[in-house]
Parts: sequence; C-alpha cells; structure tokens
Amino acid sequence: MAGLEGKTAIVTGASSGIGAATAVALTEAGVRVAGGARRVDRLATDVALELDVTDPDSCERFVAGAVEQLGGLDVLVNAAGLALGRDPFTNSNEADERTVLETNVNGLIRMTRLCLPHIRDGGHIVNIGSVAGRAAYPNGSLYVTSKFAVRGFTYALREDLLGRPIRITTVDPGLVETDFSRVRFRGDEEAARAVYTGVEAMQPSDIADCVVFALTRPLRVNVDELVVKALNQASGARILRDEPA
Repeated sequence: MAGLEGKTAIVTGASSGIGAATAVALTEAGVRVAGGARRVDRLATDVALELDVTDPDSCERFVAGAVEQLGGLDVLVNAAGLALGRDPFTNSNEADERTVLETNVNGLIRMTRLCLPHIRDGGHIVNIGSVAGRAAYPNGSLYVTSKFAVRGFTYALREDLLGRPIRITTVDPGLVETDFSRVRFRGDEEAARAVYTGVEAMQPSDIADCVVFALTRPLRVNVDELVVKALNQASGARILRDEPA
C-alpha cells in the first residue's frame, strides 16, 4: 500500500457532502488538505480558501494560494458538482444548463489544468463522477450529460498522462444521502427527503473510503474507476424501496 502520511491534497466542494467527507478521511490518513468552496465558513480543512469552480479568476487564486500554503501538491480531488431539477429536457433553460455544465464539467477541467503543473511525481487525480455518467435516466439530461463528460475526460487524461507517474481515478457513486437533492430541488425539503425515503442510501463517508482506497494502492496500480451503489439500487433509475407501512 502507498502511504498518505505527509502528503498534500486539494479537495474542491469541501464544505459539504462527499467533498467534506473526503477531506476528513484524508486528514485522518495524515494528509494536509486545502479545501475549496464558496462557503468558506463551512470548511474544516488545514487550509480553507474561497473557491468558485465556475470562475476562472477564483480558480487561479485558489490554486496559487493553496499550493503556496501546502508547499506542494500530491492529490487533487474534484468533488464540486450539482444538479438542477428533475424535468424533461423540453423544460430546460439556458441558465440551468450553463450552471450545471460550468460546475460539473468546465470547473473540473479548469481545476485539473491549473493543478497539473504542481502535482508531484507519484501524485493522483480523483474525479467524483456518478452512475449517471454510465447509463442515462429520465428527466436528468444535463446532469447525465455532465457526468458522461467527466468520465470521458478522465479516460482522455489517462491517455495524455501515460508515461508520467501521475495516477487518475473516477469514483462513480449512486444514491448518496447529502445536500445534493436539496440543491437539485432548489430547497424543496419534501422533494429532497423523498429521494432517500424507503431505501438505505450510502453516506458520504462510504465514498470517501473509496477515494482513500484508490489513493493507497501500490504505485504500480492505477484504479481506473470505482462504481458504488446502495445495495437496493441497480441503476440510476431503478431503486427498490420499502413499501409504506
């Protein structure tokens, strides 16, 4: 196993959900973490800096500040992401499309490009994808599109980095209980709760464990992808729920 003690990492979307859980797991493994998010007050990382992945200037400021304070970079975890709405594409609009694609695709690509020059030999890039990037489901066209793009970019980058001692992994979760659905349904608590009703969803720490697993394989091993779903979830669209009492 490759040890993580003394390593440094950048985690985007580190103020909540999978990003926050990953930052905790890395810290517990001995990694010094720079967390980035728009809500800096919710960051609990060694280095806490404001980051809006949709804003090129914000990304440049964040990477420069994080690398300087960390003293170098070994790991990048691209965890920032969101979805907006569960409607057919015929109800889509320019603003939502731009927000989802700028966050999930352009922001991830931008952060990777800015961090790559600083990642040391033996480093690792982890992209948080989704089962939505493996099989489409109804009424989620933009989110599905964005996660297919993340998966494609991960494999394309794997090709470009061949020969360099930098590993790259995509972790593709299914149903995870986070604020994701609250954001997707624009603060509608009832709709968000319904997503997790009648099924035991995964927790953010489950996905963080997967990230740590990939990072700690022997350096000769690249875990290309990890796909994880709740036990009662067969696909993005098919979930077995308990019958109401």
